[in-house]
Order: sequence, then structure tokens, then C-alpha cells
Amino acid sequence: MAVYGGIQAHEVERWLNALVNAAFDRRCPLSKVHGGTARARTARQDLLCLAQTFRGEQGASDVVADSLSRWCQHYLTETEWYVLVSGKKPRAAAPAPAAPAQEESPEAIEALLQHKVG
Repeated sequence: MAVYGGIQAHEVERWLNALVNAAFDRRCPLSKVHGGTARARTARQDLLCLAQTFRGEQGASDVVADSLSRWCQHYLTETEWYVLVSGKKPRAAAPAPAAPAQEESPEAIEALLQHKVG
């Protein structure tokens, strides 16, 4: 299981901008969201609802940050999280034996680098 750091309340706007842009960028792996078209639509809709809640000031920043952290855990792979946070290409590591292999093309990682948060 991937380990994700929490998103702080003061970082919510940056994360929302980066994730919404990446989710609608067809070159990024987020456009497929590892499960097909229906799951990708659901992920993007959930993300847009979080953005509307935050931008409409209908929810506290810390509550939206918590929801956004859960969204990342549910929809992002560890590699995608690492790229968004650090803005660096991940090092090649041996895949965990219990985890299913999810191949991410170098082009998709390059595109995701353009949407980095950190």
C-alpha cells in the first residue's frame, strides 16, 4: 500500500489546481485513473466537487484538505503521488510482490511532471 502524506489546509488551492489540470490532461495517467472510463469520470467529478466546495467557501480548508488527501489515496498510485509532490522522476524500484503491476509510460510521467505541486 502506498504511503501518502497529508495535504495541509494552506496547500489546498495548489493541490486542487494541479490535480484538476492533471485529471483533464489526456497525456497524464490520471486521465485513465487506473480502472477505466467510468472510474475516471467519477474521479474527475469528485475532484470538481471538492474544488467547488473549496472555491465556493462552503467548506473549511482543513476539511477539504482531508477529503483531498483521501481522494489522492483512492485514485493515485504511489508513483503519481511522488511525481506530484516532488516534481522529480521516480527512481526505478522493484515492484512489491503483493501489488499488481501498473505500468506508467515515461511519456505519461513527463506529462505529470508539468502538473507538480511541490
